[in-house]
Amino acid sequence: MTVRAYVALGSNWGDSISIVSQAADVIASLGSQVRISSLYRSAPAGPIAQPWYVNAVVGVDTMWPPETLLQRLWTVERRFGRWRHVHWGPRLLDCDLLLYGDWVVDQPGHLVIPHPRMSARRFVLEPLVEIAPEIQLREGIRARDLLSQVQDQEVERLCRH
Repeated sequence: MTVRAYVALGSNWGDSISIVSQAADVIASLGSQVRISSLYRSAPAGPIAQPWYVNAVVGVDTMWPPETLLQRLWTVERRFGRWRHVHWGPRLLDCDLLLYGDWVVDQPGHLVIPHPRMSARRFVLEPLVEIAPEIQLREGIRARDLLSQVQDQEVERLCRH
């Protein structure tokens, strides 16, 4: 059985455009029927001064269960030199599992699907809506409807993947 999963990518350290583009291609190899958004540039969030981010979203049909897919995403992060030293700090690559079909998973500190903060983040919603315009985050709540509520966040489209 295949399930449509959506993964958010972000980088603000090193050659972020290249890192996010290459990571999207690696994640695409984890399944089929792949959709990769454009690359976006977004202002950093959090208390630490840092460079702007490059973001994208990948949609992929996968046969991996969510826990295994998450482990594979962490392997992709490590492949690109990810280190987890500072919470909300600069990073070479961050891969977040946003959605896994219509599954709801709640393993706090490990795996929560749908991603708990994606509905408040324009840098996630904008590329997600680009590749899946009718996607629902919760019953009756479409990502594109939530996008209008976060237009004050600084995000700009850079280029197609």
